[in-house]
Amino acid sequence: MIPTARPKLRFLGAAGTVTGSRYLIEAMGRRILIDCGLFQGFKQLRARNRKPFPVRVNTIDTVLLTHAHLDHSGYLPALIRAGYRGRVLCTEATAELCGLILPDSGHIQQEEARYAARKGYSKHKNPKPLYTLKDAKAALDRFEPHAFDQRIELGDGIAASFSPAGHLLGAAQIQLEVGGRVVHFSGDLGHDPDPLMRPPKPFGGADVLVCESTYGNRSHPDTDSEAELAPVLKRTFARGGTVLIPSFAVGRAQGLMLHIARLMERGDIPYVPVFLNSP
Repeated sequence: MIPTARPKLRFLGAAGTVTGSRYLIEAMGRRILIDCGLFQGFKQLRARNRKPFPVRVNTIDTVLLTHAHLDHSGYLPALIRAGYRGRVLCTEATAELCGLILPDSGHIQQEEARYAARKGYSKHKNPKPLYTLKDAKAALDRFEPHAFDQRIELGDGIAASFSPAGHLLGAAQIQLEVGGRVVHFSGDLGHDPDPLMRPPKPFGGADVLVCESTYGNRSHPDTDSEAELAPVLKRTFARGGTVLIPSFAVGRAQGLMLHIARLMERGDIPYVPVFLNSP
């Protein structure tokens, strides 16, 4: 790369779709990757995970993670197995959550590959997982956790910092100082007020703002989640039924458990066993 003070921003994912967040900053002869997510959803999107990475992975100097959800962190084991040699910088809680989520992802992918081979629905004779449990555990060795609002020197006059984003434990906005310019990545921002998370830190300005906008065209309904949930649960429990909630997202499941616990504590629903199917 030819060193340049003017940052160059490339979108390697989350463009034309809402998953696979990957943003590449090129400046001062360095390449910095913000997030390294899996493409999820329809088959044509998942197939993009199998394509070669858009740049040679051994030319990337640093990876910064906004948070642990797989559409932002889930490609890391494949990137590291393919030859990425640098660090993965994130907040302390993001590192801890990735310690649960990434090995689970590798395990699930191995299970899916074995199932596809047994049932014969893959076009490949011997289907392989994108990465394995072993790959995910190896990726975790590259993680370097940092506190919020701490200046992190990345070299050649480039610095980064994490600030609270709400949304999920450890979720961060990332601010980069590059060649006298400030580039701010919002990450996924939490709702304010949120029953579980603290609100995002207010945006203080930047030269360039890269804002996640999956729900940018929607408004949060002005409703009481517990008031909506209580009658459904109460009606089902009254007839001896079981409620199954397919809440697969980390954070969303914890929010639901908090609402259910509060309803039980207030006596709005009876005390019943609650099982969470998760690692």
